[in-house]
This record gives sequence, structure tokens and C-alpha cells, in this order.
Amino acid sequence: MNKRLKNSTAPLFEEDYLIRDIGNLANDSAAALTELVANAFDAGASVVNIIIPTIKQGTLAVVDDGHGMTSRLFHDRWMKMGYNRIKHQGPYVEFPKNRQNLGIKRRAYGRNGIGRHSLLCFADEYVVETWRDGQGTRFVITTSEEDVPFRIQQETKLEGVGGGTKLSVMVERNLPDPDNVREILSARFLHDPQFEVKVNGESITLAELAGLIERQELKIGVAATAEAFVIDTTKTASSTKYQGIAIWVSNRLVGVPSWVVGNTMLLDGRSRFAKRYSIIVKTENFSHENIEQDWSRFKNTADTHQLFAAIDEYVKVVIEKLSSNLVREVSEDALVRNRNDFEGLSTLARIEVAQFTEELVKRTPSIQSDVLALAVQAVINLEKTRNGASLLEKLTKLDDEDVTGLDRLLSEWSVRDACSVLDEIDRRLEVIAAIEKLSGDPNADEVHTLHPLITQARWVFGPEFDSPEYSSNISLKNAVEKIFGQETESQAFANHLRRPDLMIRSDSTFSVVATDEIDTEESDLTRIRDVLIIELKRGGFTVTRKEMDQATGYIEDILSCGLVDGAPSIRAFVVGHKLDPKMQTKRTVGNDKDASVVQAVTFGQLVRTANKRLFKLKERIPAKYEQLTGNELATKILQLPKQAILIQ
Repeated sequence: MNKRLKNSTAPLFEEDYLIRDIGNLANDSAAALTELVANAFDAGASVVNIIIPTIKQGTLAVVDDGHGMTSRLFHDRWMKMGYNRIKHQGPYVEFPKNRQNLGIKRRAYGRNGIGRHSLLCFADEYVVETWRDGQGTRFVITTSEEDVPFRIQQETKLEGVGGGTKLSVMVERNLPDPDNVREILSARFLHDPQFEVKVNGESITLAELAGLIERQELKIGVAATAEAFVIDTTKTASSTKYQGIAIWVSNRLVGVPSWVVGNTMLLDGRSRFAKRYSIIVKTENFSHENIEQDWSRFKNTADTHQLFAAIDEYVKVVIEKLSSNLVREVSEDALVRNRNDFEGLSTLARIEVAQFTEELVKRTPSIQSDVLALAVQAVINLEKTRNGASLLEKLTKLDDEDVTGLDRLLSEWSVRDACSVLDEIDRRLEVIAAIEKLSGDPNADEVHTLHPLITQARWVFGPEFDSPEYSSNISLKNAVEKIFGQETESQAFANHLRRPDLMIRSDSTFSVVATDEIDTEESDLTRIRDVLIIELKRGGFTVTRKEMDQATGYIEDILSCGLVDGAPSIRAFVVGHKLDPKMQTKRTVGNDKDASVVQAVTFGQLVRTANKRLFKLKERIPAKYEQLTGNELATKILQLPKQAILIQ
């Protein structure tokens, strides 16, 4: 029977299945060789030598002095798809017998067994020669089969004495550059001085690394010294498993590299800065009595404290030197994590949050990213409660032509004051734009839309109304309700209890607010000083003499009803879409200096007046906030691409 028919239920594989399965390793020669060197590291090797030919069709080899494999181990480990190294061998490296008594402890790189096939980057077939327990075996691995992803094409015993593992392949594609590979591999495995990587017989020392930023001698107590090397791993490698500070004593690694020295965390290892830089502290004359027997950590001694103190001091100096990168990158991470709330802030608020973030990182470079993100969120929440209304109030009370007064006021302001005012102006322009769009719409709901907007824009009726002092007054409300009688429809407004200043009628909506003062001359009691009445007619309404007469009657009735404390000055505005050209648009009620006034205006007039006043102010106030250090960062955050929010 045909073999394919007999196994018709078994899956079939394209001949390049495994090559595609290993992803980037199939095309990136440096990444492929890095994986093979990591395998040698996990095999307990002390040295790996990579031989790279000068031309294609030459033989590339990776030779190590690790523990090697027997034929049985090779079948169990190498030939198993998705081999789980941690499950079968544990997290730590097994060393060859001749190095097992040295007390070295090394954490393995390998996890899923993908990297062992990296020679497929160079050809579809490769050779493994490996020795263990005095026995050597040669395997030829091929992928040119349909029934399996890869298989042993040939297995033979090796004669003589050998050790470790040798991988070889005839290069058909992706011929690597020896110098580039040497630099990358030196940076990737620089944390362990007892693991040397050579390319064509040559290795790179710490002092020769392309990513070396600085080299500094450290004084440890009275007798000992050390040499510190700061390395930017991105200049030689895109990533490295071990990050932080590696401490070498007598050319041997103590413990595992980390940004925690003793009990002090010098940096959050999750930050981009910590992932980018590595620091190696190398000492030859530090007593081994201060180190645990298995070299897993330092003992708690006076000498150890001096060593850690010297490292701590030096790392802080390094962080300060590189603080521009540290501050920018760590701050950016924290702001991106709060991006949605950050975008909702005003220009000034964004700048201040960015400045706070940068300053916090400068002062506490070891701050954890989660803590920093929470601190940024707290500051954002505080910024949401701030505005520049009080400063803008000073501006709006200046006469339009008082350029001297404006210049004098602006000269007294700080950059932050100017930014705060600009933010408030922007907010007010948004309100005016909304009023302009809604006022001509006969279907607009002035109760729920126009009137709340106009309430926020009382300043358009005059600078004197730009004050938080105007509020609802109980005695005034009682007077108005009595005057309007059954004509009011407050219950028609769902939030009428929250807005006691609103009076709802069939054809219009009223807002009646007042300011209070203490009568120091007669009673020392509170009395109403000023009253502001805003009557909004429904969209498309034309204000006529009839509406002006009604407003005049409101003023007269309020002043004579006996329910209002004091004799206030009243300003009443009747606002409609159009004005009857036959009527007088402004009236005075009373003859004294505190006479009340009735004025008819259109929504268009309000918008034009607001735009004129605000645009003039905006042109006069210098946009100096771009000089602030946080502005660049804030702008950058807002320009970063972000994930779209899914709509449920």
C-alpha cells in the first residue's frame, strides 16, 4: 500500500514549515546566532566560538564546551517539538562534570526549544556533533520532508575523545558580518565574565564595546577598588535578558544582575531606561569572605555595605548624567498610561502635569512605574478643578480702549497666569460657538441647552456681570413667582430644583439672579444690590415693543412688590433671534443714578460682542506657555497614536 495512503489521517507539512515557524530567526543572522549562543550558555559552556566564512557555500560553525548530549538526550530534547526546558531541566543551568564543583549558579535562557533550529537561517539542512560521558554522536538534520517538520537524515557515532557541541551548516543564504555579530553577542552576554563569546577567534572586552558610555574607577572603603562600566545595550543589541547592575568579583558574577543593590532599589527595572542601560562593576581585590559560598549573593558585612554604598553613589551620578533620557522616557510612559484624562485637560494643565511628572522622576528615579502613574492620575484630577476665570474677570472689567491698563496688568502676570487666561478664553469661545449654532434653530430647547450656555456667558452682557457673586436669591425668587403668578411652569424643567434662578413660561425662559451686600448705613442686614434678568425667547423669535413693555413691567413690579430686600438696580435683557426695527431697544426705568435698564438684544449681537472682546484679549495675551519645559512633552503625548475605543 502506498505510504501516503496508509498514513492519510496524519498531517502533512510544507518543506519550509519549520523555517516559517521560527519566525524572525529564519532571516536575521544575528538573532539566529544569538539563540545558538544562548543554548551554549544553557549547556553550561564557558566559551563559544563562532566561525563565519567569508563567502557563501562556506561552513559556519558554533562550537561550545558545554555538557553536550548523548544520543538518547538528543532524541528526547532536540527532536521534540516545543520542548519545555523548564519542565524537564529546571530554571538553572547544568554544567559539565569538570565545572560542577566550582559553585557556579547560572539561570538559563531557554524556554520553548525554538532557538535550537536557528541554523535554518542559513540553509535547509544542518549538522550537530555532540559529546557527553565520553561518547560522541553526529546528526544530520533536514527539513525536506512532507510527513514531518524535520527529521534526522543520518546518525553516526564519533570516534576519539571530544567534549561539548558543534553545530555546522553550509551557508546558502543570510551570510552574517563577523564584526557586527561580535558586537551584538558581546553586549547580549556581557553580564557573565565566565562566559566568553568569540567570533572567528576574537572577542570584545568591556572597554571595547560600541555601547560603552563611560568607565569610572570606584573607591571601596580603605583598601579595595572597583571599575564601573556603563553600557547602552541598544547600540549593540536590541534586547538583553539580564538588566541592571552586574557585580564581578575576581572575574566572576555574584548573584544575578539587578537594579536592586542590597535592600535599595535604584531604578524600576520595568522602565525603558532600566531596560536600555546596564552597569558592570568589576573588582579584583574585594575579599571573597564577603560572598556566600555558592556565589549567589553577598554576605551582610561592613565591607559589603561599603561596596553597595559606592555603587549606590555612582549609579545616582550616572542617572543624573543621563537624566534627560531617563526623565523623558519614564515620564512619557506615565503620561501615556493616563492619556485619555491627560488629553481632556487644558493647555496649561497639561503642561503643569507634564512638569510635575518630570520633576518627580528627577527627584525619585527609582519610583515604580505603577506608583508614578497613580501620582500622575491624582495630579490630573486636581488640575481638572482649576480655571482662569478669576484672572479673566480682571481683564473683562477693563475698558476696551484701555490699552495702557491692559499692558500694565499683563506685565504683572506670570507665564502661568497668561496660560490660565488663555485656557479660560478658549473655554468661553467654545460656549459662544455653541450659542451661535443653537440660537437660530427654532427647534432648540432653550431650557436645557441655550439657557445653561447663556448662564455660563453672563459676561457678554457686560463686564460687571462677570462675577460669581450673581446667584439665586430666595426673596427675589418669591417676588418673581408672585409677579408671574400662574404663568410660570417650573415643573416642566426636570432640574428646576437645581436651577432656582430659572422661570419657565410658554414662550420664553427667564434667569433671575442677584448680588447681595450688607446695609451698613441703616440695618446691618443683607440686602439685594443688583439684579440681572435674562429673558430668552424661543429660537427664531422677533422681539417687539410688547416684549419691551413686559420687561419694563417686571422691573416696576419687582421694585414695588414689597418682597425684595432693599432697592436694587435692575438690568433686564430680552434676547431673541431678531429685533423689531420700529422699537427703541433700550429703556430706563426710574430717574435717579441707580435707574434700572431694559435692553433688547439678539443672539447674534451677543456672539459678535463676545468674539470681539475675547479675540482682542487673546491677541493681546502672549502665548508664552510654549517656553515651559513640559509643553514639548505634553504635545508629544497628544500626538502619539493610540488604540481606538471599541463601541459595545
